[in-house]
Amino acid sequence: MQIGLIGLGKMGHNLALNFKKNNFTVFAFDGNKAAMEKMAAQGITTTKSVGEVAQAITTDKRIIWLMVPAGSAVDIVINNLKGYLKPGDIIIDGGNSNYKDTVARARDLDKMGIALLDCGTSGGVTGALHGVCTMIGGKKEAFDHCELIFKSISVPSGYLYCGKSGTGHFVKMVHNGIEYGMMQSIAEGMELLHRYDADVNLANVANLWNHGSVVRSWLMELTQHALSKDKNLESIKGVMHSSGEGKWTVETALDMGVPTPVITMSLLMRYRSQTEDTFSGKIVAALRNEFGGHAVEKKE
Repeated sequence: MQIGLIGLGKMGHNLALNFKKNNFTVFAFDGNKAAMEKMAAQGITTTKSVGEVAQAITTDKRIIWLMVPAGSAVDIVINNLKGYLKPGDIIIDGGNSNYKDTVARARDLDKMGIALLDCGTSGGVTGALHGVCTMIGGKKEAFDHCELIFKSISVPSGYLYCGKSGTGHFVKMVHNGIEYGMMQSIAEGMELLHRYDADVNLANVANLWNHGSVVRSWLMELTQHALSKDKNLESIKGVMHSSGEGKWTVETALDMGVPTPVITMSLLMRYRSQTEDTFSGKIVAALRNEFGGHAVEKKE
């Protein structure tokens, strides 16, 4: 099966290798020359432009997966693709786009007979390579045509058609809001232990909790891994960045009148970390680096 892939960052690069491992023929493009060279060196066919990705695919219904940053970059790529696509072709937006933007884009593309599937993609860079969790929205017939793609690159039982256009990205947005709250809770607990006795081996505690306790989880695994590398995370600052989904979750909850105090406070704690270095901030920053490769600020 052939698929186009635009966007070869940390997630896109590993996703391309995931496709290849599952016997897809991948035609890839990224504006970053180094990313293209790295991809080509691993046996993925690269093209010279966005348009050439579409032109390289020979199937009747061409499928192009976007893995680019949310916002204007998605619009730029889609607008570039419009001149090369035909009715029946399918675009999959696998990034963290705002669901409202997705609905508008899908409506616009539908006028041309082009389907847009929105795919919330979770699992971090490791998952992108070995198996992701995908949440899909859009026209059911387009999903049915692409179901093998989602099944192939996801972990067992790790993909779901969620509903109409925008629903996949909405589900992923809420997922990330929950993630904010879970990470903040782990971080606050670890800070409390650290304040009680700095000699307590927090990595060992996290490892213990991951064996039979109620709070065992992948995030706890990542906590143990991060603390094993740097006992008290002394090499990094407790600055927690956010990529937008937590803010969108809180805004949407306010619009709907749904109380989300834990998610809201975890978002505010990220803003607070911009001005005050805390141990809990170090934990969240380290966790984001562990699962998503997000940059941390090093202490000088």
